[in-house]
Amino acid sequence: MSLHRHYPPDLYRGTTGEVSAWLRPAGGDPDTTSANGVTCEFLATGAETGGRFGLYRYSFGAEEAGPAPHFHRSISEQFYVLSGQVSLYDGRSWQDAGAGDFLYVPEGGVHAFRGGAHASMLLMFAPGGPREEYFETLARGERMTPEERAEFMLRHDTYWL
Repeated sequence: MSLHRHYPPDLYRGTTGEVSAWLRPAGGDPDTTSANGVTCEFLATGAETGGRFGLYRYSFGAEEAGPAPHFHRSISEQFYVLSGQVSLYDGRSWQDAGAGDFLYVPEGGVHAFRGGAHASMLLMFAPGGPREEYFETLARGERMTPEERAEFMLRHDTYWL
């Protein structure tokens, strides 16, 4: 059995490379801001990465907040703490995580997170589904009937426990 790992198939087949990189400068306004001070910046959306991944900077407000345990069927989720303290749930127990800590959650993996005191982290989803509407709708605090909320969560691959 070979331990040699292979790269995925080539997506670019040219021989000279191309000018296709793009930069999202720091310092802009967040894309969403919730009533509780949570902000989300869309660093690289699934649409911008050809569906490969979506990357978001998620910053908590002063008070503790975060979703209850849940899972996704079609996307993995990664957490990388940038600053402050974040509690990450890995399906077994809550772990206190600080700057530089990383959690990988594969498809179907139960997870949750909580933070406050303006902690921040990177969230990455792979492949890159259209998570922007999810963050925008939650930030607006839109009222939904139980049926509307259930449909919204299903549309965004979010299954609560």
